[in-house]
This record gives sequence, structure tokens and C-alpha cells, in this order.
Amino acid sequence: MDESAVQELLNRVLAPWVRAVGLAPVNANDESATLRLPFSGELRHSGGVICGQVFMAAADAAMVVAISAALGGFKPMTTVSLNISFMRAVRKGDVLVTARVLKLGRNLVFGEVELVDEDGKMAVHATTTHALPD
Repeated sequence: MDESAVQELLNRVLAPWVRAVGLAPVNANDESATLRLPFSGELRHSGGVICGQVFMAAADAAMVVAISAALGGFKPMTTVSLNISFMRAVRKGDVLVTARVLKLGRNLVFGEVELVDEDGKMAVHATTTHALPD
């Protein structure tokens, strides 16, 4: 998927509050998708770090793009599970969100997402399962 197709997909399928965090396409192919989460002070909670809800939404959105790229286009899907580990705090800087499809089945898709801070260190790791309804 090219950058404009990814942006159109994000605009079409994400909830308005998720679109508001400003995820931007970096690349997408049949193996993975990478989005950029631009830093904003409004994404931080009272402790001064980007809140987990933002990272969870970014991970889920990136996986939707990765699955869509692997399928050759968007098909209806739903998140069945999203297991996430917050490994380090992010106080500033953009975050790269890379989602990989591990197994694309007929009804279920298993994936992995890494969120890397501006220093190239993994801040968040997630595993996902998405269902593809008939």
C-alpha cells in the first residue's frame, strides 16, 4: 500500500479520537506496516509521559494497516485480543509503530507490534489477534 492509500484507510476506519493523535504512514507492504506517532504534549498524562491508551490505539491502528496490506486491501476485522507491555516511558519525541503479521489465517490473524522511541529503543511491545468475519 502506498502512503496515500494508508492515509485514506486511517481516515476511513479509525475513530475520530484516534485520528486526532495524528498517526502518519511511513510504509506498508505485505509483511509489515509502520506509522509515525508524532509527539504532542497533549498525549501525556499527569506523570508527564505518553499515556498507555495512546500506545494501545496506535498499536491497534498499525495492525489494521498491516493486515490490510497483507490482504491486498481493507476487509472488515475486529480486535480479539491486544496484549501489551510498556517497557519504558516516553516523555518526548516521535514514536515509530511497526506492526507485523505473524500468521494470516482464514478467520484469525496473529500479529506483533513494536513501538520505538526517538532514540531507537523499544518502549512498547504488543501481540494481537484479529478476527476476519465472513
